[in-house]
Amino acid sequence: MSKKKFARESATIMTEMVLPNDTNTLNNLMGGRLMHWLDVVAAIAAQKHSNRIVVTASADSISFKQPIALGNVVTLTAKVTRAFNSSMEVFIEVTAEDIPANKKTTTHRAFFTFVAVDQNGKPIEVPEVVPETEEEIELFEGALRRRQLRLVLAKRMKPEEAVELKSIFNLDVDK
Repeated sequence: MSKKKFARESATIMTEMVLPNDTNTLNNLMGGRLMHWLDVVAAIAAQKHSNRIVVTASADSISFKQPIALGNVVTLTAKVTRAFNSSMEVFIEVTAEDIPANKKTTTHRAFFTFVAVDQNGKPIEVPEVVPETEEEIELFEGALRRRQLRLVLAKRMKPEEAVELKSIFNLDVDK
């Protein structure tokens, strides 16, 4: 497939309010509820990019930096960073806002991978991603390393085959 799409075309923003049923005993948003929201917003971004049904392949690098309190407004912003044949990496950034206190904080970041599938559930090619902004270019360039790391950790790629990771781990495949 030679079609290309700009990263911005997949941009998706989802807003939720943290209600009592979303919280733990400390009145903070439960991690599982946040992961559900991350999965939903990332899937929508992947669908926008591929114009296909998508399935979650992996959820990784979810960093829980700060708790999100009861009553906060949570904004999740997702965008496809790079596409590989049938898979797409999606970056999600989460902000929590205490509207009465006029305080907004970036609380979480995550990378999810989705696979586009046809009506029979078989993987199908997706358009390439064209990054434009500095941030999009940086995410695009790092996506191959993150993909290879995911594949190595899942034992779907041998560490010595992960050529993009050599510089990070000083791997010498000639040894």
